[in-house]
Amino acid sequence: MSGELPLAGVRVLAVEVYGAGPYGTMHLADLGAEVIKIEPPGSGDMARGVGPFRLGPQDSQFFQSFNRNKRSLTLDLKSQRGRQVFERLVGTADILVNNLRGDQPGKLRLTHADLAAHNPRLVCGHLSGYGRTGSRSQWPGYDYLLQAETGWLHLTGEPDGPPTRAGLSLVDYMAGVTLAFAVTSALVRALRTGRGGDVDVSLYDVALHQLTYPAVWYLNERHVTERRPRSGHPATVPVELFPTADGWLFLMCVTQKFWEELARRCGRPDLLADPRFSDADARRSHREALVEILDAILRTRTTGDWMRRFQGAVPAAPVLTLAEALASEFTAERGLVHAAPHPLRPDLHLLCGAIRIDDRLTEVRAGPALGVDTDAILGELGLSSAEIAALRADGVV
Repeated sequence: MSGELPLAGVRVLAVEVYGAGPYGTMHLADLGAEVIKIEPPGSGDMARGVGPFRLGPQDSQFFQSFNRNKRSLTLDLKSQRGRQVFERLVGTADILVNNLRGDQPGKLRLTHADLAAHNPRLVCGHLSGYGRTGSRSQWPGYDYLLQAETGWLHLTGEPDGPPTRAGLSLVDYMAGVTLAFAVTSALVRALRTGRGGDVDVSLYDVALHQLTYPAVWYLNERHVTERRPRSGHPATVPVELFPTADGWLFLMCVTQKFWEELARRCGRPDLLADPRFSDADARRSHREALVEILDAILRTRTTGDWMRRFQGAVPAAPVLTLAEALASEFTAERGLVHAAPHPLRPDLHLLCGAIRIDDRLTEVRAGPALGVDTDAILGELGLSSAEIAALRADGVV
């Protein structure tokens, strides 16, 4: 299937570490790009050492989560001979990405201005915590810090509880996907004009951009969006968690049609004649009364009973644990968990990508061992076995 993928034939060099950058380039690899991770000899991407579930001394399940379908080249970019090899490799590439601290691409000469002489059509994508310019270009940036500073924690959690971060590193993941989209868009321009360039994405910019309508409400009306009980929507009712006989259910009646369907399927069509709940504005004004009524109704049946009764006519979802979500029948129906045999873990399983091409999920291969493709990639550049052996003996690869 790889020849049919939309990015087949595109070569991406990735000077990347940990999560955000690798998450973005993993999408490019899923879509057929040849993604070559350039890793420091000996140590590699720091993600290889993240526990607790390691796969030998230079691999881990954490690393595997972000690096499926890639190749690995070890290369010392700070050495003279390593730089020479890197510049030859740049001449064969379409995209170069990094997710280093903002001041590092300039120091390591990873910008388009540094590399245009070797490949004028090269797209250079930079993902940093706070940007490559400005007062924080030298600051390290991490997802949880960005969630804190851009208002996410203030918006998350119960009203009487402490500020709460999202359960996953969503800033990292959105920034990675934003970078993948940005460099692919820039590649379209490069293919059309022959001109590459620099593309910048920062965790701070992405996190702040995600504030969306609460930010617009504040900027224009000085309205401060506060946390609602049970993760309720700030404006639409009923959109929140409800207790059932054996767990929790999230309802999302965002339209009048869904509200009317909920009332009927709950056996309370009389609620539709109640002026307190006649439209969205009325339901918002009488939120507490409506929630109290729905609580009493929804507690009478199990979550499964309600899901069978709603059947998609009422937008609803059970609140599952991580284990339950991975083992659910619908996850299996969608084929989202896939075997990806690893030399040290033949039964290793990974998640599939979320993009389907021609109604098919893309291939899932385990992430590469450190430097496993070094000889092959250098050979493709024309280096002899003796030259490669000399580079290895000197710690350049």
